[in-house]
Amino acid sequence: MKKYTYTEKKDTRSGFGAGLLEAGKKNENVVALCADLIGSLKMDAFIKEFPERFFQIGIAEANMMCIAAGMTIGGKIPFTGTFANFSTGRVYDQIRQSIAYSNKNVKICASHAGLTLGEDGATHQILEDIGLMKMLPGMTVINTCDYNQTKAATMAIAEFEGPVYLRFGRPVMPVFTDPDQLFEIGKAWMVNEGKDVTIVATGHMVWEAIEAGEKLAELGIDAEIINIHTIKPLDEDSILRSVAKTGCLVSCEEHNRFGGLGESIAQLLVTRHLVPQEFVAVDDSFGESGTPTELMKKYGLESAHIVEAARKAISRK
Repeated sequence: MKKYTYTEKKDTRSGFGAGLLEAGKKNENVVALCADLIGSLKMDAFIKEFPERFFQIGIAEANMMCIAAGMTIGGKIPFTGTFANFSTGRVYDQIRQSIAYSNKNVKICASHAGLTLGEDGATHQILEDIGLMKMLPGMTVINTCDYNQTKAATMAIAEFEGPVYLRFGRPVMPVFTDPDQLFEIGKAWMVNEGKDVTIVATGHMVWEAIEAGEKLAELGIDAEIINIHTIKPLDEDSILRSVAKTGCLVSCEEHNRFGGLGESIAQLLVTRHLVPQEFVAVDDSFGESGTPTELMKKYGLESAHIVEAARKAISRK
């Protein structure tokens, strides 16, 4: 098992803020809109550098999406910022009609995704957003794993033509990816090569998968770990190559098991290369208030749960 270490922890939303600033420096058409959550979305640096390119919309998320769609007609590249729940569930009609249907070049940037929003509870958490967004024709869906990858993804989507949903989070997480990485939309990252079981993870679950891989190695199990940062379009070839070698798979996501990454993989496997699959995800439930650590444990999203799922998948081969 390849060793991954880290010297610091940062929240992925700060990676978005850093990436937005760099994207703004590179392209004068990049503009930012926020729904009264500047501090939470870490947009301060962009606003300081480019005050004339920032628009505070207030607590009016539906208006924000429609304004962003309109800005693209004039050649602007709008980045919208609010919590994932309010970036998707609250404004789904506006995204569907004004952005996706018209294929507008809007970057929907969503912080505080999943359970690890924590103490704010179920009304602010969202575990259905990946499913909502991946079902929209033409929508690219990205879910990054650490600060560096989020920064790189934010910069990459500024150069990508078409609507994008970029999902990231609030808690501090280990920073373990390359700070100078080239982020390729739609291209999976091979975290560790192995032969016994494929573990496919996205977002915060990538670090949990790495820790699970180390525990499995102690048990004599060689896990292949893949970081799927782009859920749509899915890197089907990387997954198929892996399961052809390992013969089983575990999907890991901080999302409802219905409609998420695991479901996309299951559709791929059942049509192209059928192997046993186990799901590490929230099991058809809303979240609740609690610390991120408490919630990850209660809802079965820790590395120990990945280990258990991997052993079960192997037993089904």
